[in-house]
Amino acid sequence: MSKRARVIMSAFAALCILLAGCAGSPNPKGADPDQERAAEQIELTEPGTYPLVKEKTTLKVMVRGNPLVENFETNEFTKWYEEKTNVHIEWEIVPEQSMQEKLNLVLASEDYPDVILGLNISPAQQMIYGSQGAFLPLNDLIEKQGTQTKKMFEDNPNIKSIITALDGNIYALPEVNECYHCSMSQKLWIYEPWLKKLNLDIPETTEEFYEVLKAFKDQDPNGNGMADEIPLSISPKSWSSSIDAFLLNAFVYNPVFSSNYKHIFVKDGKLDVAYNKPEWREGLRFMNRLYAEGLLAPESFTQDDNQLIQIGENPDTVILGASTGGHQGVFTQLLGESGRWKEYKTVPPLKGPGGVRYAAFDSTGLNPGAFVITKKAKHPELALRWADGLYEREHTLRSVYGRPDQEWREAKEGEIGINGEPADWSELKSYGTVQNVAWIQTGPSLRTNEFRLSAVAKGEDDLEVILYNETKNNYEPHKPTDVSTVPPLFLSNEQASEAADLSKTINDYVDEMMARFIIGDASLDKDWDVYVQQLEEMNVSRLLEIYQQAFDGRTK
Repeated sequence: MSKRARVIMSAFAALCILLAGCAGSPNPKGADPDQERAAEQIELTEPGTYPLVKEKTTLKVMVRGNPLVENFETNEFTKWYEEKTNVHIEWEIVPEQSMQEKLNLVLASEDYPDVILGLNISPAQQMIYGSQGAFLPLNDLIEKQGTQTKKMFEDNPNIKSIITALDGNIYALPEVNECYHCSMSQKLWIYEPWLKKLNLDIPETTEEFYEVLKAFKDQDPNGNGMADEIPLSISPKSWSSSIDAFLLNAFVYNPVFSSNYKHIFVKDGKLDVAYNKPEWREGLRFMNRLYAEGLLAPESFTQDDNQLIQIGENPDTVILGASTGGHQGVFTQLLGESGRWKEYKTVPPLKGPGGVRYAAFDSTGLNPGAFVITKKAKHPELALRWADGLYEREHTLRSVYGRPDQEWREAKEGEIGINGEPADWSELKSYGTVQNVAWIQTGPSLRTNEFRLSAVAKGEDDLEVILYNETKNNYEPHKPTDVSTVPPLFLSNEQASEAADLSKTINDYVDEMMARFIIGDASLDKDWDVYVQQLEEMNVSRLLEIYQQAFDGRTK
């Protein structure tokens, strides 16, 4: 903003104070001046204090639907936060299954709300719509009003660098969730009672895993005299559970944490893809063997987690031997009456025939696009402060977990945390049940690794303890040391548009051919070279070049 513009804005704000006893929201870079002048004026309180505004004010918020939240409008945290902030939310709920399609429609139509919350807006989208003025840059707003955000940046400088776009602007606030077990979420779970009944050990290699699955199929481990066992079934639409997420890491490093950089890794500072390597072909050959012998369920290419859970919770007897995913809730009912979720244990990364054994690792620990303010916002300063408050410790606990002394409480003297250190707080109800007291990981919150692991360890039935121990014991020892996962990258408009087209075309083809190779519809011997040539014609090298430029720019 020029010096002359600052003088005009200062004079305008002073006039408002004298004539109306109010302090108007200044015009941040990228805001619509005509709209700003037309907006009603509000009186904000001092930064870092509550309520945020003297008179109750409404923000229009588009939010991703959450299957664990009954109703955002009547939610107890919504009502509590409204009372504390004096900000009323007019919600527009977007179904989780179609949130990207809805987001694209809204961005194309310019029918924006004031705020977009929890829709996982990618760095590329932030750059495109931020540079076009659709998303407001937040830098000045954070500097003036972001008490908690600035503290977060001071305590965790890496967060600021991750969410800062190439043009120096911050277009979105993150949900910080340095979840230890999430960082190695590409897990395989196996039904332990079947192993014990058949006197089998947890498999360590791909060949041992094959033998275990054959035993599950042929030796009637559920004891009902029927060949109804399903050795391995997967839901490709669930968290870290795509058909390749775990198994191919026994052949080549294959991170699938981000749809933008799926199957892409960094080695010696250079980006590369996994899906055109000979090791990838050998991994598909192993999976084709599982499929051909009836060890991998055909539904593993299409079913969602609800369909898989029906298999995992089969009412008569257990029929599911193994599955993949970030936790047991992908294929069983977490905390369900059957108790089966506790009977599945993780399998460490398998060692492939070439000695490869990777636990795919994501060090990002945040969703960089949890909150944006659009150019239609009448009160961007108020919107920023409303989101900024969600980073406060109590507000994060209330937003993510629920009410003090009902869903969580402060730790008592002598209590020990998940990590074995003195505890700081305690979760009183486990994650995974539908409720209406909290937002359950929707929008900004601040949960560092230290915060999460300082929760009171409640024993062997505590889901967080189970996930911590399974990750610590079985996956931590196999974190990669020679390769890494691609971090969030900001692209220019042109780069983002080109990369989006290339990535969709290439990944759709990779997924199609992966399925065809596994089920035997395409030959890994006769059709592999044609497949690799087709990838080259789809310009994989250009996709890598775009991402490499952004990666190099990030590390300078």
